[in-house]
Amino acid sequence: MICIRECENMAGERPLLEIKGLRAGIEGNEILKGIDLEIGAGEIHAIMGRNGSGKTTTANVIMGHPDFDVEEGEVLLEGKSVLEMEAWERAREGIFLSFQYPQAVPGLQVGNFLRKSVASIRGDEGAKVSDFRSALSSAMDSLDIPKSFLGRYVNDGFSGGEKKRFEILQMMLLKPKLAVLDETDSGLDIDGIRTVSEGVNSAIRGTGSGALIITHYSRILEHVQPDRVHVLMGGKIVESGGAELATKLEDQGYEWLSDK
Repeated sequence: MICIRECENMAGERPLLEIKGLRAGIEGNEILKGIDLEIGAGEIHAIMGRNGSGKTTTANVIMGHPDFDVEEGEVLLEGKSVLEMEAWERAREGIFLSFQYPQAVPGLQVGNFLRKSVASIRGDEGAKVSDFRSALSSAMDSLDIPKSFLGRYVNDGFSGGEKKRFEILQMMLLKPKLAVLDETDSGLDIDGIRTVSEGVNSAIRGTGSGALIITHYSRILEHVQPDRVHVLMGGKIVESGGAELATKLEDQGYEWLSDK
């Protein structure tokens, strides 16, 4: 197992997210085989790896997907264990998951969904009509989302790019402590990647929040410039480095890490 950072940063504060010795799987099949990872407030980390390496499993375990079993280890948010919490409880604690394949909900308008989501997660503070409308308008403008979008049904007939912009819009309004973004760049064109990246940066940089981006490619990372990049292979983190590691992987693939 590889320890990514010291248990406390230079200011003496605990990391926002701590994953310690995490072993997890599904239906008796162990997928994660001992992961150690720490993310500090204001930091953006990325996980890269081949298909089947455990990237999406990591996201699902953090969020509390009921199909996955944790065999060993800890997942701490601001020092508090979340492993015994249901997914909705983790959401209220401040964990947000952007899905790789967002589901359509015909009949539920985007505007109503967003308002009720903010009220449920952030309570009265985020649900004030004037504050909500102001935050919504600002976020939609930054993501180039037209106002007509609010009258559509959630993800119903959305293009791949619209689905991913909608995920980032939710994140910007919910203001989570930890955002886990599972292949948010898939289905996006060059302009879409740039726009989504700006949304991630504005929601995380200079705040008390953090983000974990799961991706196959370095394109989104060129705009986000993550603090750390981790390579997951065979259920283990085998290499970590700065943003330049993503470029190296793009150029050389994963073969050079096979012996680690």
